[in-house]
Amino acid sequence: MFMNFRVKKCQFLQLISMCCFLSVLMVCWEQVDHHVVSHVKSYSYRYLINSYDFINKSFSVNREEADSFGSFPYLINHKDTCADSEVLLLLFVKSSPENFERRQAIRSTWGNQTYIRSKLGVTVKVVFVMGIHPNQHRRDTLQRKLFAEDRVHGDVVQQEFSDTFHNLTVKLLLQFRWAHANCAHARFLMSADDDVFIHIPNLVHYLQALSQQNVQDFWVGHVHRGAPPIRRRDSKYYVPVQMYQWASYPDYTAGAGYVVSRDVAAKIYQATLSLNASLHIDDVFMGMCAITVGVSPQEHLYFSGEGKAPYHPCIYEKMITSHGHEDDIGYLWRVATDPEVYGVSSGFLGKLYCTAVKIMLLCKPYYSNTYSCRAAFF
Repeated sequence: MFMNFRVKKCQFLQLISMCCFLSVLMVCWEQVDHHVVSHVKSYSYRYLINSYDFINKSFSVNREEADSFGSFPYLINHKDTCADSEVLLLLFVKSSPENFERRQAIRSTWGNQTYIRSKLGVTVKVVFVMGIHPNQHRRDTLQRKLFAEDRVHGDVVQQEFSDTFHNLTVKLLLQFRWAHANCAHARFLMSADDDVFIHIPNLVHYLQALSQQNVQDFWVGHVHRGAPPIRRRDSKYYVPVQMYQWASYPDYTAGAGYVVSRDVAAKIYQATLSLNASLHIDDVFMGMCAITVGVSPQEHLYFSGEGKAPYHPCIYEKMITSHGHEDDIGYLWRVATDPEVYGVSSGFLGKLYCTAVKIMLLCKPYYSNTYSCRAAFF
């Protein structure tokens, strides 16, 4: 008798739970359909089919057509940027004409080439790449200011295309084609947004170690695997089926910041000469180029995705990039490069303390798209 009651009670609770679930499902069906079903499809494609042969077949174009996607005249150019010495890193910062304050903040902090050369003992070339302002009424004024800025700093490369979100792939073509023509001997190439903080001492030490190993086929960043195309028309990442009809993108690194070795940069350049670059999601197009030349991205736990890294000395010690910094780069530069940071995790107790702190900061139940929980243990 007692057992029957327990079973009936469990069944009743299950029924109530199922009703609640179905109610939520009905209310949120559109979101579930977009976010769950699309990811199930994309992961199934990525891990069961795992073939992207269609890219060569469907996106291949002749050299003339491929060239046309990036054949814009230069308004500002510096062909001799890399002519003077051996270059460890050619660092492209994707900027927009009006972002004067962001560029200046970078020049005075992590992008200060004099600091890098004197304190870190290597040559890093920082180049700001951009198109022209899409608003014709503002364009002339901004161009005059931009020419004046470049006369002072000499670090801007600009082509005559509209600098919009839908032309980000054009900006990617600009980077790899300019690098091939003017700085092909740089040991590494990096692409980053102008709202990204780069812990340049950590990055330089990391790349120096790799350079001593003569690393090849190297492409590192915050990796997205099995990501589905966004089909919602209200999203800026919307990609229609006519443009990309498959369920999953090739693996790629977040466009906020990634690094490739010299040989990979050359391969990507070659790929851009034979692929249709109409897909405006630039980091996905990078993944398409890479898969056609047999290169796969590698995950680095301290390259950020779209999220901003937590502020704490235990994070700064390993940090490479953090995204979403428009106004606080100066502050973050001061605290993240403070020499005392490197003593926080020294010794057994220090390591234990930092591990506990990073678990609290990084191992959260919701998705923040910065460093993964695994980073807490490295």
